[in-house]
Amino acid sequence: MLTIGDTFPSFSLKACVSTDEGREFQTISNGTHKDSWKVVFFWPLDFTFVCPTEIVEFGAKNDEFKKRKCQVLGCSTDSEYSHLAWRNSHPQLRDLPFPMLADLKRELSASLGILHKDAGICLRATFIVDPSNTIRWVAVNDLPVGRNIDEVVRVLDALQTEKLTPCGWTPGQKTLN
Repeated sequence: MLTIGDTFPSFSLKACVSTDEGREFQTISNGTHKDSWKVVFFWPLDFTFVCPTEIVEFGAKNDEFKKRKCQVLGCSTDSEYSHLAWRNSHPQLRDLPFPMLADLKRELSASLGILHKDAGICLRATFIVDPSNTIRWVAVNDLPVGRNIDEVVRVLDALQTEKLTPCGWTPGQKTLN
């Protein structure tokens, strides 16, 4: 699995970006948001139970990421058409403010090393990537365990201070000298 300090792999993937007819899909690459921080998170499968709780929460926190000049990108090994069907059928997913990437060939997830060994689907992996395309934080959960989006925001804040932050640090608290 790629980890801290590694370069996030190059990719170019179809994405579901909207439910508006004629504007549903777009190709997103690692160059699309090249001057931004990125949170790239992966979920196992569309039309499941834990996944929408996380995706909805990333959507609810999207403005927090934008304030930090950070683009959220969600991804699974489902197609962009599956993403669109899921968004159209799930009221809380309809108006997501970030792209849902389709890693149908499993190239990005395989290069990151986050495919479940038996199921062949993505683990619940989250990567924080800085504007130079360097991975700065990775968290991976087993399939049944949802992640904490507030923790992703907290870690992004800590990384953006470029200072030493103690255990449990939150914005506004002192950093270490």
